[in-house]
Amino acid sequence: CVAPVYSCESVVSRTATIWKTLSPFWGEEYNVHLPPSFHTVSFHVLDEDSLSRDDVIGKVSVSKDSLTAKPQGLDGWVNLTEIDPDDEVQGEIHLHMSVLGDGDVPTRLRCQVLEARDLARKDRNGASDPFVRVQYNGKTHESTVVKKSCYPRWNESFEFELDDAAADSSLSVEVWDWDLVSRNDFLGKVLFNISGLQLAQQEEGWFRLGPDKPKHNHHEGALGALRLQLRLRDETVLPPSCYQPLTQLLQLTHVHTRVHTRTTTAESRQEVATNLVNLFLGQGQVTEFLDVLFKLELDKTSEPNTLFRSNSLASKSMESFLKVAGMQYLHKLLGPVINRIYEEKRYVELDPNKVELREAGCTGLHRVHTEAEIIQQGVGHLQSYLSELLHAIQQSASYCPALLCHAFRQLYERVENRFPEPEYRTVQSIANMDTLACCPKEPWIVPLQPAVQQGIAQLKDFISRLVSYTEAEDLGLQARMSLQCGSLEKEGFLFLHRTKDKCLPMTSPFKKFFVTLSRSTLSYSRTQNSKKSSFISLGKVKAVEKVEEKSFGSANVMQIIWSEESGQMETLYLDCKSMNELNHWLSTLRKACSRNADTLSCYHPGVYKADRWSCCHQKDRTDPGCDRTNGGVMLQEWYDPPDHELQAQFIFRHLLGVRNELRAPQSKFSQQKEIRPPSFSGRGESDAVAELFTVLQELHAAHRAAEEEEHVRNKNFFLEVQM
Repeated sequence: CVAPVYSCESVVSRTATIWKTLSPFWGEEYNVHLPPSFHTVSFHVLDEDSLSRDDVIGKVSVSKDSLTAKPQGLDGWVNLTEIDPDDEVQGEIHLHMSVLGDGDVPTRLRCQVLEARDLARKDRNGASDPFVRVQYNGKTHESTVVKKSCYPRWNESFEFELDDAAADSSLSVEVWDWDLVSRNDFLGKVLFNISGLQLAQQEEGWFRLGPDKPKHNHHEGALGALRLQLRLRDETVLPPSCYQPLTQLLQLTHVHTRVHTRTTTAESRQEVATNLVNLFLGQGQVTEFLDVLFKLELDKTSEPNTLFRSNSLASKSMESFLKVAGMQYLHKLLGPVINRIYEEKRYVELDPNKVELREAGCTGLHRVHTEAEIIQQGVGHLQSYLSELLHAIQQSASYCPALLCHAFRQLYERVENRFPEPEYRTVQSIANMDTLACCPKEPWIVPLQPAVQQGIAQLKDFISRLVSYTEAEDLGLQARMSLQCGSLEKEGFLFLHRTKDKCLPMTSPFKKFFVTLSRSTLSYSRTQNSKKSSFISLGKVKAVEKVEEKSFGSANVMQIIWSEESGQMETLYLDCKSMNELNHWLSTLRKACSRNADTLSCYHPGVYKADRWSCCHQKDRTDPGCDRTNGGVMLQEWYDPPDHELQAQFIFRHLLGVRNELRAPQSKFSQQKEIRPPSFSGRGESDAVAELFTVLQELHAAHRAAEEEEHVRNKNFFLEVQM
């Protein structure tokens, strides 16, 4: 089973495939940025087939209204429903309706059908053959058929005689896919009330296509159910200056204590910790923030065995800090070894009760491996992998990011001062693992004892070097490592084609390149180590969008549209290996270009070949486009740079919801020395907390003013998905 996630009529992500089961467990999480215009999020469950098209099992659709009605989120089992082709509609149609007449007496109704965009793809060629059917008072008009296009343009008008007896009737505009042999496929419809049109005299705009009349689902519950956790966060992010007073107040120990000990619950602790860590990282004070949490945790702990419980705010904050500050370092460190393990796909099993006997040998000489041979091979593979991993970890102590080393050193000193007894020191605890390694619980683990004991010694050496780090040590190497980790966004092999103001050739135009995305440029070369042959400045990028499947015969192609120094627009097409790789590259590029000015509002999802655009059949190469850009649809990744204003907004929302707890009596831990900045050192707790309430009120008023505007440009929708 596999479950793609759909939003805005496009696939956002696709889960892993769980083979040979009717009760799959995915355990996957997604954070998706959605544009304010989205209407529905759908989850389609498919049966993957290697040789034919995947079979659809069912779907779950959740509307935007359902998500906004439950701010705490949806959690539970949802029955899969059958996918009805007449319900699978998408796209919009551009119409102009006007009421005509002699003098003040309306006599005729004119419906001008201009164009449509992003229609559902019903044919095998990845497109449709759409036409429009307009109905009123028993009369019907049909437009011409536009072949092989999901972005048709008609520019046709139809007129009807108005009937006073049918004033309460409706004008129906339906879009259909024409088929020569089979019945036509329904693509969507729009209904207009005649009385409303007569009152308004005319109406023009883009109208969202809707499904036909709702049908009773005869398979309710018979197709299975999907367990989902969904939460939609609707946030309006204010300018950075609005959050500066809140950020400064959160740097005070008095406010630290009140916020941390009074307003965090087990459910909200991880979220609060992540937001605070990202916020203080942006302020350059994350180590001071962690130090305050370490001291608060140590002051209220009398038993060393319960120190830094997994659900404490200090533990959650340290975990979030390691993910943000150390994940890229860890990927670079362990990535080659882990990739090797996955690529080799060696069979490893040491437990005799679980060993599967397998065949070995060349053609005609097959024989079954004995149990002892399989175990011996597994021991060799594990020893090789373990040795390589531990060696990489041990050697990384000298170039571990300075920020991580400083935080570990700070934690080590705090614990050492609070519990000076040797048995509670971190390095000593690691060394005591030698005793456990000498007495394994399972006999089949004995062959790995030498490798485990050597690994313990290597870990002890690694931690000793880590906590003995000084800021003056290896500054040059630290700077180089920081630059290397901080400037790279994404890299990998892709198939590319650049238009260079030419039509596409008949054969495949793509060639394999190694693509590197940094903070400022997208570059590519023939090999990973060769000199980069081409560069695209991210500041010049105007749009990053998907390409129609029919254009290249692949559903995993994207395009980057940018302007040259001369002002001429260029397009680079990138063919990815899979749907998930496509979505990851789309998200990363869109986030890197999110602050660009003069971006395109529309684009062509097709390609220009045979002297016309394949999507809308327009012959003008400079035509601005037939579909809206979708720059707001992005996946949130662990390597994304923190959005400090957004983190401050999340913290503001949290504090606004726990104002009563903030007014609680003073905590016994609040009489501590304040941390940065020095300008706050003379402020007492009562003054700081009172100012915090004032800042929250001012931010609340600023949000009300922003939300009253007709169009809020900084509106953000974040969908958190767990399945």
